[in-house]
Amino acid sequence: MGLSHDDLWPRAGAWPAFDGEADAVLLGVPTWRTSLSPTGAAETPAAVRAALRRYSAAMMGPQAMDLDEMLRITDAGDIVDPDGDAGHAAVIARVRECLPAFVIALGGDNSLTYPVALGAAATGLITFDAHFDLRDGVSNGSPVRRLIEDAPAGASGTTPIDPSRIVQIGIADFANSAAYARRAAALGIRVITLDEVRQRGVADAVAEALEIAGYGPAARIHLDIDVDVCDRSVAPGCPASVPGGLAAHELRALTRAVATDARVISADIAEVDATADADDERTVRLAALCVLELLAGLATRG
Repeated sequence: MGLSHDDLWPRAGAWPAFDGEADAVLLGVPTWRTSLSPTGAAETPAAVRAALRRYSAAMMGPQAMDLDEMLRITDAGDIVDPDGDAGHAAVIARVRECLPAFVIALGGDNSLTYPVALGAAATGLITFDAHFDLRDGVSNGSPVRRLIEDAPAGASGTTPIDPSRIVQIGIADFANSAAYARRAAALGIRVITLDEVRQRGVADAVAEALEIAGYGPAARIHLDIDVDVCDRSVAPGCPASVPGGLAAHELRALTRAVATDARVISADIAEVDATADADDERTVRLAALCVLELLAGLATRG
């Protein structure tokens, strides 16, 4: 059944093509080829765009505000075949073309974090993720390690990220190995586990993360939103989501809180497989709400 129409209830997502002038730009980066588990994540950018039409762009309080009235939001389309060195170089180049607008990259598996953060010239990284992503090799389990260690062939001007400027929020018990936990500690990465987030609260965890990732006079933070940080009941379309992860409202609150900081210049939404979602599309709809929360944070920056 088609969506209803109401002139007084405009829907989100009907954003024009990127033309070089924007406050925020959506960019599809449908990576999937190196995923450690079978995935249809390449279908997700289109699914998220469709899900955005189910929502308005209005924030309710304390005074109603419409994101489309506050921001120029555009869509730069999808990168064709963004995997591999050539694909990553294309992502890096396109992200650079979109700057200085706030870039929201729609994945795709988590391997997109690597070229998007490099394209944004990020000096700091915050991840919402149940996993460290410090594996060896090239996969959706290795983008954090790769951002620390290397840059893709043919991508000039990219530099690694200092691991002491990386904060990983939501790391979960029984979803990682002790070896990778020790690797994170040895590298100097700040890990805020799932239990610690809940003990401290969103505001306190975000304040520390921004202080660490945003250190220095020219800091540029990339935010990686791996939706598998969420409880499997709200993210069944994430192959690696587990029972007991973040609630949907916790992920949304974390996302908006980080995006309110002007040092955050790009973000990605990763690890949603639209082809494996529940019939009600709850995972894709949550990913679409994360797009809107990023825009809400951008619109309300001081």
